[in-house]
Amino acid sequence: MTSSGHGTARRPSITDVARRAGVSVGTVSNVLNRPDQVAPSTRGRVQATIEELGFVRNASARQLRVGAIHTVGVIVLDMANPFFTEIARGIEDRISPDQYTLLLSSSDDDPVREARYLRLHEEHGVHGLIVSPAHTSLDAILAMRERGVRIVLLDVPRRPVPISCVGVDDVRGERLAVEHLLALGHRRIGFVNGPDTISQCAARREGAVAALAAAGLDPQEALVEVTVPTLDLDAGATGMGRLLALPPARRPTATLCANDLAAVGALRTLRRAGVAVPEEMAVVGYDDIPVASMLAVPLTTVRQPTHTLGWTAADLLLREAAGDGTTPERVVFQPELVVRESTGGGA
Repeated sequence: MTSSGHGTARRPSITDVARRAGVSVGTVSNVLNRPDQVAPSTRGRVQATIEELGFVRNASARQLRVGAIHTVGVIVLDMANPFFTEIARGIEDRISPDQYTLLLSSSDDDPVREARYLRLHEEHGVHGLIVSPAHTSLDAILAMRERGVRIVLLDVPRRPVPISCVGVDDVRGERLAVEHLLALGHRRIGFVNGPDTISQCAARREGAVAALAAAGLDPQEALVEVTVPTLDLDAGATGMGRLLALPPARRPTATLCANDLAAVGALRTLRRAGVAVPEEMAVVGYDDIPVASMLAVPLTTVRQPTHTLGWTAADLLLREAAGDGTTPERVVFQPELVVRESTGGGA
């Protein structure tokens, strides 16, 4: 570290490296960016000087010069949810070999917050965006796409959109869960669900209703839905509390939760209320986050290929950036029901 002359250290510059190594600034730049163009002896001297001075290149300045920022922005609904953490890991595993950096942010299911992050990412010129939309309206995202911003959705909208998207068949996923509960004899099923403005919540409700109707039941009677504003531990606990407060004739014997975090919160409420799981209340989650199999009562859930979702979304984005993905793609994975003790199955 060099001195500023006022008793404070300043960051060494590329000029400092060139002066100490006895070469031009252009030679140092070539060592950093095109090392094969520099003679081995000179390259070695410059690299030794870089180590000696502790020089670190200013990536922001370089990005401004070359006009490309090698950062992929990712906006998820809730980064505290392990489901999205694993998705982010899949994205990172795909972009890291290509020397991209992941910039992760959370909309907290809030369209206003999401719009702010969309604007900030665009202003900072990220290479592309991967977004789990906080609202079924995609107007802001579509407008960005029209302005040339590369975007891939972590969602499969019900209507066709000119944007590549990656997701899971959530209608089928919730059908699998309801069919499992029906096979166990349950005829009144609770559903702790998020707002319909989140497309996954709407799709999962559609799947539950379709399964009940296919079994000859009236969904208006057989499905007892409570809507919570978010899908986290506290919301799941609150939702289950509302179901337990129903009159005995209306109370369900099994409950679906729109994700595993909500299911864990629901199980907490059941434990505190002394309600036996699954004998008095069966519980099904959605996502299969790692903790689902480690609970005191392991959770039956609908598994999504989480890491694969992230990896695939990132691959589509990089292919578009390379000119290999000019036509938007729609990739839909199939979910899998994982039966555990919370519904009476498992080991």
